[in-house]
Amino acid sequence: MSEQATDDAATEGTGKRSSTPKMVLRIVISLVLIAAIFYYLLKDISLADVWAAITAMTWTELVILALVAGWNLVTYVFVWMTVTPGLSAGRAMIMTQATTAITNTVPAGSAIGVGMTYAMLGGWGFSRSRTTIAVLVSGVWNAFAKLAIPVLALALVALQGNASAGRITAAMLGIGGLIAAVVVFALMLRSEQMAERVGIVAGRFVSRLLAVIRRPPAQGWEIATVRFRNRTVDLLEHGWFPITAATLVSHLSLYLVLLVCLRDVGVSDAEVGWAEVLAVFAFARLATAIPITPGGAGVVEAVLITGLTAAGGDKPQVVAAVLVYRALTWALPILVGVFCLLWWRKQTLTAPATDGASATGTARP
Repeated sequence: MSEQATDDAATEGTGKRSSTPKMVLRIVISLVLIAAIFYYLLKDISLADVWAAITAMTWTELVILALVAGWNLVTYVFVWMTVTPGLSAGRAMIMTQATTAITNTVPAGSAIGVGMTYAMLGGWGFSRSRTTIAVLVSGVWNAFAKLAIPVLALALVALQGNASAGRITAAMLGIGGLIAAVVVFALMLRSEQMAERVGIVAGRFVSRLLAVIRRPPAQGWEIATVRFRNRTVDLLEHGWFPITAATLVSHLSLYLVLLVCLRDVGVSDAEVGWAEVLAVFAFARLATAIPITPGGAGVVEAVLITGLTAAGGDKPQVVAAVLVYRALTWALPILVGVFCLLWWRKQTLTAPATDGASATGTARP
């Protein structure tokens, strides 16, 4: 073995040894935080009442809930098919479920999930540049949806006559933030010069934040925004509407699962209206923008239970509904994703060495 190879191996081994304690620490902190959140949420209610609300669901309600949950599992497939032309529904299902399983269980799982996305799409014949476009566009549209749905929900609550000064203020702030985000994005796509300016301003802003925690300044943001702009324009020129529609369907399908769970365990529309449920759901989605725990475990439950109870829901029934909702939208995707991940690994290990582009019917750009 050469001296360079030996040095590389030593460096890699050191990196793995140093990263293992950090990963263990992250896991411990996440588990402690999740346990503390659930203890606080459940300490003053009867778990027997929660279980009674769950077991009181009829077979008809369970079948409807299963259908809605199954529909929710496949909706993000539509997003990836629209941002990655040529990707089949079956492969999109395998990829989205496998990466979701990682994201929902592993600290910093989002980054690992992105890496898996590159590996899967690369194995199926899609170039890194096309994968990068798909990752960025789906991420941007997902962020827009997380900003837009709370604004929509608060507006609907206001129209129903349940608007308070706080809700109106939150709606106005949300509208302002959404408009600002859309305007910045539109300006960035308008021209390379504008994209470069947006990158410079964003880089300066981030550098100031990094200086507070004594980290080196951000560099190359203007180059990154120009590249993103050039790669994205062609995709969005004809695909912006299906991408937007698929993203909204994905988010609203999650909301539908929550709404059905609430109604099935006995939380009526008179107690918590559908618009109020949408508002609480939307803010729970915003709470997961910063990945404090894997899949938002504990954080989502805290926001949903607190918000729905404050809106008028009976707490044991609300807790029951939220637990069923999270079982169907957090735990179930993990089980499906593990199966998809194992299937993909088996196919990867046994597949013959062929050109992935010809296998998928898509040409490498």
